[in-house]
Amino acid sequence: MVEIKTDAALDAMREAGRVVARALAAVREAADVGVSLQTLDEAARSVLDEAGAGSPFLGYRPSFAPVAFPAVICTSVNDAVSHGIPTGYRLRDGDLVSIDCGAELDGWTGDAAITFTVGTPRPGDLDLIDATQQALDAGIAAAQVGSRIGDISHAIGTVAGKARCGMPADFGGHGIGRRMHEDPHVPNRGRPGRGFPLKHGLVLALEPMLMAGGQNTYFTDTDGWTLRTTDGSRAAHIEHTVAITDQGPRILTLP
Repeated sequence: MVEIKTDAALDAMREAGRVVARALAAVREAADVGVSLQTLDEAARSVLDEAGAGSPFLGYRPSFAPVAFPAVICTSVNDAVSHGIPTGYRLRDGDLVSIDCGAELDGWTGDAAITFTVGTPRPGDLDLIDATQQALDAGIAAAQVGSRIGDISHAIGTVAGKARCGMPADFGGHGIGRRMHEDPHVPNRGRPGRGFPLKHGLVLALEPMLMAGGQNTYFTDTDGWTLRTTDGSRAAHIEHTVAITDQGPRILTLP
């Protein structure tokens, strides 16, 4: 069931989104060569705690997962596409890092992700990040009242295709509100003019995940969570929570 939010609910979700933005900024500031992924998780936890916010990630266990997720952020490094578990791994010069974070505040949820390089970027990494950001920007621009989910999907997929990047076929964006994952699903590829109609008050988490090797295949690591590219190529993941409004798309997870 798709829930259309009131304007008051959008404002409340904006506050949850601000917490997410602050947590991601704290993680980005803490990330450096030699810093562990667990330390990044602690940085995000501190922001959530200070805001009085909960984590929709911590303890989350969908049907595919053998264990509940043990952290408040996903830390996906290099060939990891998404869902990486923060471990004692220490960041190295040239690592490509994607961080996904959510926050629950006053009954409403925000969800966003960033990708950045640590130290000296490897060839192609900045182009991959740029293509992923462009795909997200295109999806947001297509999130207009009167359009459909397929218009967003087509916009994202077109940018990824031009960049010759792959995307994991089974994963995409989603509705968000009282819970982190709500209807409708938002594929990262699709046909324009198809799918659920976009209305004022619909809120979506849009999240292109681009894989530099151009393949769409992936596998799940032995931890039961981390998705990795099958060809070992590097991946980027960028996400915002976006409200469809009569005034145009409203990004709820900006600082």
